[in-house]
Amino acid sequence: MLCALCQSDQAVTPFDVPRDGVAYSVDLCAVCTDQQSAAPDASHWRCLSSSMWSEDPATQVLAYRMLARLEEESWARDLMDMLYLDEETLAWAEAGIQKATGHRDSNGVPLVTGDNVVLIKDLPVKGAGFTAKRGTAVRGISIVPDNPAHIEGRVEGQRIVILTEFVKKK
Repeated sequence: MLCALCQSDQAVTPFDVPRDGVAYSVDLCAVCTDQQSAAPDASHWRCLSSSMWSEDPATQVLAYRMLARLEEESWARDLMDMLYLDEETLAWAEAGIQKATGHRDSNGVPLVTGDNVVLIKDLPVKGAGFTAKRGTAVRGISIVPDNPAHIEGRVEGQRIVILTEFVKKK
């Protein structure tokens, strides 16, 4: 049997794709199964260009969800633009998409710990007596876990909290 997503001939196991309390299964190889929950290897997922056209709705759902996770890759965005799902399948696919942290920059791009961002506005830093200027690069940000509107970064040697609406991912 072949993997439904990457067409690998390695051993496959059933992977459940729940829908309204019913589990539909898709046969996946170990690599595809592991990357459903782990960080995806973008080069492995180029195979979605063919598997996203599968007639099996559960396979289409998994392809859609993985393309959504790879939205930073231009080829994945292109495939996502081409992919057509009927309303019912699209609702099923979107229901299972996990928003990692909810931290997004001013353009809606997801932010994670370690990213580099640029300030898009002059920001007065309260209690520090200086203004962080527009265009300032903030390298290696930290995510504030309990507030998706805040990140932390170092500007002029001081660790400050920055609102995500005033940054752009580099």
